[in-house]
Amino acid sequence: MGAPKTDNVRNVVLVGQGGVGKTSLAEAMLHLSGKTARLGGHAGTKPTLDYDAEEVKREFSISTAIAPIDWKDVRINVLDAPCYPDFIGDAYAAMSVSESALFVVDAAAGPQPTTVKLWYAAEDLRLARAVFVNRVDKENADYEACMELLRERFGMRLGAVTLPWGVGDDFRGIIDLVRMKARQCEGTKQTESEIPEEYRAQAEAAHETLCELVAEADDELMEKYLEGEALTQDEVEGLLSKAIAERIFVPVFAGSCIKEQGVNSLMDDIASYFPAPTDYGEMPLIDGDKLKISSEDERPVVFVFKTLNDPGQGRLSFIKVLTGTIEPGMELVNARTRKGDRMSHLYVMCGREMTEVGHAYAGDIVVVPKMNAETGDTLSVSGKVEAAAFKFPNSQYRIAIEAENRGDEEKLFTFIEKACDADPTMSIDRDEETGQTIISAVGEAQVSVLLNRLEERTKVEAHIVPIRIPYRETIRRVASAQGRHKKQTGGAGQFGDCYLRVEPLVDGTDYEFVDEVVGGRIPRSLIPAVDRGVQETMKDGIIAGYPLTGIRVACYDGSYHPVDSNEMAFRTAARIGLKKACADADPVILEPMMDITVTIPESYAGAVMGDVSASRGRVTGMDTNKQGDTVVNATVPYAELVDYATRLRSLTRGTGDFTMEPAGYEQVPYDVQKRLVEFYEHSRAQGR
Repeated sequence: MGAPKTDNVRNVVLVGQGGVGKTSLAEAMLHLSGKTARLGGHAGTKPTLDYDAEEVKREFSISTAIAPIDWKDVRINVLDAPCYPDFIGDAYAAMSVSESALFVVDAAAGPQPTTVKLWYAAEDLRLARAVFVNRVDKENADYEACMELLRERFGMRLGAVTLPWGVGDDFRGIIDLVRMKARQCEGTKQTESEIPEEYRAQAEAAHETLCELVAEADDELMEKYLEGEALTQDEVEGLLSKAIAERIFVPVFAGSCIKEQGVNSLMDDIASYFPAPTDYGEMPLIDGDKLKISSEDERPVVFVFKTLNDPGQGRLSFIKVLTGTIEPGMELVNARTRKGDRMSHLYVMCGREMTEVGHAYAGDIVVVPKMNAETGDTLSVSGKVEAAAFKFPNSQYRIAIEAENRGDEEKLFTFIEKACDADPTMSIDRDEETGQTIISAVGEAQVSVLLNRLEERTKVEAHIVPIRIPYRETIRRVASAQGRHKKQTGGAGQFGDCYLRVEPLVDGTDYEFVDEVVGGRIPRSLIPAVDRGVQETMKDGIIAGYPLTGIRVACYDGSYHPVDSNEMAFRTAARIGLKKACADADPVILEPMMDITVTIPESYAGAVMGDVSASRGRVTGMDTNKQGDTVVNATVPYAELVDYATRLRSLTRGTGDFTMEPAGYEQVPYDVQKRLVEFYEHSRAQGR
């Protein structure tokens, strides 16, 4: 497998709703191109691309797989991206190194929520877009209705380049509107014939629409077309390339991946009309500059868009060559770490199979083993070129985990930390306040796969535990009390006596200690012991075991014994005095609040706002974004949001998205406080 020149590369990412046949399309392309002997993943054959044990078990893609296909003297790098919501981060990464996004849509269902979300992501990345309407051979397929839904959701720039030759049981092949031929696939061979008479009028009308849409790519030819003069075949094909590259036109293909009809025509058009890396434009850099993808620039620059820790092959870095030519043994400098990283070998990867290559030109995608680079890193000769980070989905699904065996905690943390290095949509932290190990991810299935791999590869078992909410305690009024500690033993005794006044702080300060003792009632050397005793008690709380905050403590009187008074005695006295004073100061529990911004289709706005109210939250505003979605702003207790990622997905059928950030603390309602105090007292009684 030789390295293709830059102009002969097409990087195409397959995206869309999970379960619509993206991997089946890639498998059909592999088979029809001669890359595989049989159609993978169908009729009992093993798939080439979904090879991971978790993918086989779950029957959907969880990681981007690459299928390099040689077709018509062009290398088509097909990036089969996972589009199940929990693993959609890989789709964003794959789109960042592609020039074209091919959306696979079910002929019966039309564009679904994930398709819509990724469509706008591709638009933000300025990718050329195309649609493959799959499963037109199914009983309930409706190609025309699907086209109407596509145009309704994504605009009138979409136009058919192939039509289905029959639908449902009558589906036989496709009608190529560019070449105006009927095409069928018989085995791996494609045959052409004249368009059947019953489809002639429909095909001619669709061809006229196609010409009208692509003519806008050239003013001179547009004028010719508007004057009623027909465009030649060469003119249509030239306009098609330009219109797709400039995102003026979105071609729509029809077919069936399982029957392998329409796939040959798709590959023909990708090779002929889809943009090469040099047609894409410029890649944005961190410093605001832009980098033109070019083989003419002799200084190599590469971008790492994915890292994978494979149990058999070790750490693999998936890279796109942005400029120059790279070869095995070359060392480049990482712009983030400023350290050199050696590329010992270069491979082209097809599913799991790796083929070593001697070099790679700008625009191509290769895999390099044992690099230290992480996802999103840019490497160059100077180390000064740094591509802008691509967008990842929000990782708002948070869970706490514990190892089954205490001695395995370090192994657990190390394994998951490495997994998070490879997947930026996940992170792991130790919450210093609650002592828990917290994983942030996109969704539940992502964490499930992670824990399965943890057990499989390290024999460490872990389980999910409830997240502990970092409540606080405070007081609402001023109160005073005496703290007196007297203990007499056979030897020296202990004596400490202090009067404390507590009052709430309203300026956001956590704690303030005031020494108001006069006349030497407590020696100056023992006042710090009172302060320490107060702070030690504040950590354990007064009524429910949560840290005490927002309090001023004044020590205004006391007494001491010249022999029995010491630091320990006054620390103990301070604990007693603080608890007594706070008990009379109307102690309350505070809970952390979050400002959330929820983006949903308008039809779900009522359900989301109702859920906010049911969660003790309050809606603070509502707006509409440029895509026409509703944006709801609200403030909600954090305790009600620990499962919000899952809840919102259920409420909105996967169409909702949200962000949240801390919004301070507020007093909990009386019933919540009562429940928390009762739980604390019960736990103490049980010795926990």
